[in-house]
Amino acid sequence: MSVELLPPSDIALPERPALSVRVIRPRTTPVAALLHIHGGGFSFGNSSMEDAGNSALASALGIATLSVDYRLAPAHPHPAALDDCEAAALWLVASAAREFGTTKLLIGGESVGAGLSVLTLLRLRDRHDAARYFCGVNLVAGGFDFSMTPSQRASTEALFLSPAKLRATAAAAFPGRDAEGLRDPGISALYADLRGLPPAIFSVGTADAVLDDSLFMAARWRAAGNGAQLEVYEQATHLFLREANAVAAEARQRIARFLERCYASV
Repeated sequence: MSVELLPPSDIALPERPALSVRVIRPRTTPVAALLHIHGGGFSFGNSSMEDAGNSALASALGIATLSVDYRLAPAHPHPAALDDCEAAALWLVASAAREFGTTKLLIGGESVGAGLSVLTLLRLRDRHDAARYFCGVNLVAGGFDFSMTPSQRASTEALFLSPAKLRATAAAAFPGRDAEGLRDPGISALYADLRGLPPAIFSVGTADAVLDDSLFMAARWRAAGNGAQLEVYEQATHLFLREANAVAAEARQRIARFLERCYASV
């Protein structure tokens, strides 16, 4: 994906100076702010890894994006990453008007970042009555069941996320948990009570080990009374949104249109 990279900056959270968010602002006053949570299997990656995609959203929609530089496993196992995402989300709720001139908030991420986005919303709802401040959710190739869905168990090395890699991800982030322990709704969002959450767009490819995660989660999202838009792309792989092809371009456009509808409706 070839886009103009807007200049990023880092903001350390006042009450958590070791935790920062990487901010990409549009060239005009933001019309909304999106809290982004990166992927990387809980053990890799950082807040700069989706600069291209976040710059594209900032430019196309006129929104500010804030990517959370959460702590990584295995040095910092669960719930460290989720604690950091919750802290960043609470800071954004309290600070968006002052920092960005808007109170219209979005959240989303890729892979484990999508799962963390949902878990963050659940914490905001249950602990702070604050999920209501977010008007839309962008969930790309999300991992929502760490006890492994059928598509995860049937995956191969050719699909990037083999069963062995998926098990290693769970072992690093959630040490000592068996399959039943991994179904804890505070770990695997597929098993959570999803009522009262914002509308979400789910994007996934048929050649992705976590295909079933999005199929199942979108169905449960709707059954809980929330708006859900499911987009399934033929033969697209886990990292397809980063590719420079027509499928990825169409997916990015659909995501942008969905998010625009979300913040325009409030």
